[in-house]
Amino acid sequence: MSGRLNWLLSSSALSNLADGIGRVAFPLLATTLTRDPVLIAGLAAIQQLPWLLFSAISGVLLDRTDRRRAMLLANLTRALVIGLLAAVVLLDTLSITVIYLAALLVGAAEVVADSAANVLIPAVVERDRLESANSKLQTIETVCQTFVGNPVGSIAFAAFAALPFLLGSGAFAVAAVLLVALAGSLAPRPAPRPAGRHRLRGELAAGIRWLRGHTLMARLVVIVALLGLTIEFSQAQLVLYALQDLDLGEAAFGVFALAAGAGGVLGAAVTPALTKVLPRRGVLVGGIVLIGTATAAMGFVHAPIPAGVLLGAFGAGVVGSNVIIATARHLAVPDELLGRVLGVWRTLVWGAMPIGALIGGLLTRTLGSPSETFIVSGVCVAAIGVAAAFALRPFPADLDTRQESRSTTA
Repeated sequence: MSGRLNWLLSSSALSNLADGIGRVAFPLLATTLTRDPVLIAGLAAIQQLPWLLFSAISGVLLDRTDRRRAMLLANLTRALVIGLLAAVVLLDTLSITVIYLAALLVGAAEVVADSAANVLIPAVVERDRLESANSKLQTIETVCQTFVGNPVGSIAFAAFAALPFLLGSGAFAVAAVLLVALAGSLAPRPAPRPAGRHRLRGELAAGIRWLRGHTLMARLVVIVALLGLTIEFSQAQLVLYALQDLDLGEAAFGVFALAAGAGGVLGAAVTPALTKVLPRRGVLVGGIVLIGTATAAMGFVHAPIPAGVLLGAFGAGVVGSNVIIATARHLAVPDELLGRVLGVWRTLVWGAMPIGALIGGLLTRTLGSPSETFIVSGVCVAAIGVAAAFALRPFPADLDTRQESRSTTA
């Protein structure tokens, strides 16, 4: 199965490279039109909004269809939209509305592509390699988005504004082509489906009932949704924090974001080793507290180097926590329900992020600077980490979800 995993990871690497270019280029493009923190936060909210609107439906569809094909079509869609945005920039007909619309369409395709990549992992590796495969996927996401995509996006934008979007469009197109080599059908195992007019609703309800009835997963999704909400307070203001509070230039912004990638790679590398010697609950809680502490400390720092070190610590905490949570989910959720459960999960978690982004913009406007918003965000995240320690205490110390029921009964 390692060959199939490699094709999946190669395609994910290119699509995440394009994502990384876009994550820098979109807000930089918006700042050429406005420096209003609420409008900048609005862009971040628009980018996350599709997870609220489409995650659940996407999950149902991924439990019905060939997941590779869905991922391929989503990448082609992103290549087309990003290419059209590049044309608009070249023609000098740009407006904030056009940026918002492009971000919304790319985000909708991203819901399908990222969800498909996630649920394909158990189909291309053995169960005893899930944590390793999830770590590799997280590492690729971090390296390609942050180490490569972010600096390429900022440097390309500094050259001329359309260039990062032309590069991103090409990367998405090649990512789609690579999926052709992922041989064999990757549709989920067939499962009983409700009959009648409300079949779609019934299938979605099965995923909701499973998640609600699985105590550990239900508590984890609440914890992660709260984290998504509060982390986004600060992350939606990152570009303003860098440009205004750290006084960085546009090209330097992507280089500054490399720190998060370095920390993310470190987090992905050490997490599997840590879980062999420490309880998973402790590693997860420690990662959350690290995220909060680093974020709050950034609010007190106005020099690029120490801010970059703290951003690296933030990245390590985020990626390390994601590895543990993704592995626990893959071990617990039956394959035929994985798309729907992930769809419901991401509706709650990613759906909270647009709200958090808008709150972050309002906080910055009210408090006067992005740094103040970082302090509020960090304190909230650290408090959630402490609460998570108590919420997860009743379960096995290592979050061994294999001891939990895997019944598909709904």
